[in-house]
Amino acid sequence: MPRFRMAAPGISTAVTSLWLSDRSEQPWAAGRLDDGPRRADVIVVGAGITGLMTAVLLARAGKDVLVLEARTVGACATGNTTAKISLLQGTHLSKILSKHGKGLARAYVDGNREGQDWVINHCAATGVSVQREDAYTYAQSTEGIASARAELKACQEVGLPVVWDEHAPVPFPYRGGVRLPDQAQFNPMEFLDSLVVELLRRGGRLVEHTRVRRVSLLGKRPRVHVDDAARRSIELEADQLVLATGIPILDRGGYFARLKPSRSYCLAFKVPGEAISRPMMISTDSPTRSVRYAPVADGERLIVGGAGHTVGREKSPSAALEELSAWARKHYPGAAQTHFWSAQDYTPIDALPYVGPILPNTEHIFVATGFSKWGMTNGPAAALALSSRILGGRMDWARAFASWSPHELSGLPTALQANVEVGFELTKGWITPATRAGQRSPGEGEGIVSGPPWRLQARCTVDGTQERVSPVCPHLGGIVNWNDADKAWECPLHGSRFAPDGTLLEGPATRDLSADR
Repeated sequence: MPRFRMAAPGISTAVTSLWLSDRSEQPWAAGRLDDGPRRADVIVVGAGITGLMTAVLLARAGKDVLVLEARTVGACATGNTTAKISLLQGTHLSKILSKHGKGLARAYVDGNREGQDWVINHCAATGVSVQREDAYTYAQSTEGIASARAELKACQEVGLPVVWDEHAPVPFPYRGGVRLPDQAQFNPMEFLDSLVVELLRRGGRLVEHTRVRRVSLLGKRPRVHVDDAARRSIELEADQLVLATGIPILDRGGYFARLKPSRSYCLAFKVPGEAISRPMMISTDSPTRSVRYAPVADGERLIVGGAGHTVGREKSPSAALEELSAWARKHYPGAAQTHFWSAQDYTPIDALPYVGPILPNTEHIFVATGFSKWGMTNGPAAALALSSRILGGRMDWARAFASWSPHELSGLPTALQANVEVGFELTKGWITPATRAGQRSPGEGEGIVSGPPWRLQARCTVDGTQERVSPVCPHLGGIVNWNDADKAWECPLHGSRFAPDGTLLEGPATRDLSADR
């Protein structure tokens, strides 16, 4: 994420995650497309936890693997997560159980458990530090107790060794909750670095600053059309392609209409004395509070997450973020904020991830998406399922992760509602700017979309620099809105995000906002 100044009072101006800031020199050097052949057995798009782990597993099996990353390793979700490696996932399991029954819920947990075990074992083998702590799903108020109790029951039904605790060692409101012992947390970038080292050692390749623009097929072989760091258009070829990009960057399969994009925020604090809470916490009731600690060079940091919203549809995300900061400072007196960051996640219409072929009955292009904010276990599970499938095997639990399955019918009402909302946002985006009076210049940290439909402009001012671009998202023509916390343009239709100057940050769009017409 770019380093843009935060406007809200009391919020740090460092817009970068604890994991991505002050990174030491990497023990590896990413290559260039000129450094090797322009084909591979498997091309993996996206150098986050899913993409890199998939690449390593395939390289271990002798596959020639090329990883393409539009920005840098971990630049999107993995480098901006809270990095909880937990099988207790808020109220997610009770949602799965209510929609799909015990069989699929057990399979989902089995996949997450196998992903969790792989990550922890790999960390132990490579010297990556992991902290083992209890995880809680808890109620902040009496309104949240029913949801917490439902999660307790769901966990018990699928065999997780949970208990109900009336009290917890935390300084903020707690009205009871589910506790799952011996879960884990870590620095996700240290884990990604270890994967890159192994990938390169096994002959795999990694190329950063290379964005995929489109994919075509030569017979059954994917042809991947990219722009490299020098903005040269290059064509690559592979036997198989894996899209590990958060949301698939190809519209085949209509995943953009089967996922709901959300943005959530994290703040890191230096807390005096020994007041930092030890367990990993997440609330059932709103506003969401997610809490963990993190070891750093000079001690520990408290990480507080929340303030989530659907991408592009929140009028002022910075207001909710300021409230989150005030909550942390109230319950941890003397806390001094050191970092602020955000991440994007995708919720599937039927609560289960989409992992597998991009279209039914094909084995050439694969996707992995819909982790519902729990990518530190779902991502590894997806990598295990994808690599196994590509190598000719199957995981018994993979049916809970299928990209195409009859169980998705349970999500049709959700899909219908979500796409009605998309239609409303599309219409509103084109009509509303015309009603805005005047053409005033945006103040520092502000972004404005104005003008009649035939002459819309998106204008913003960040760090004293004014930018002017077309507000029309190149994906499906939505009109972007301004995020005053991240200082970025966001499409309210399917979550594409752009820097103030229109540079694409993440998809499903594959092109920048165009220059002002």
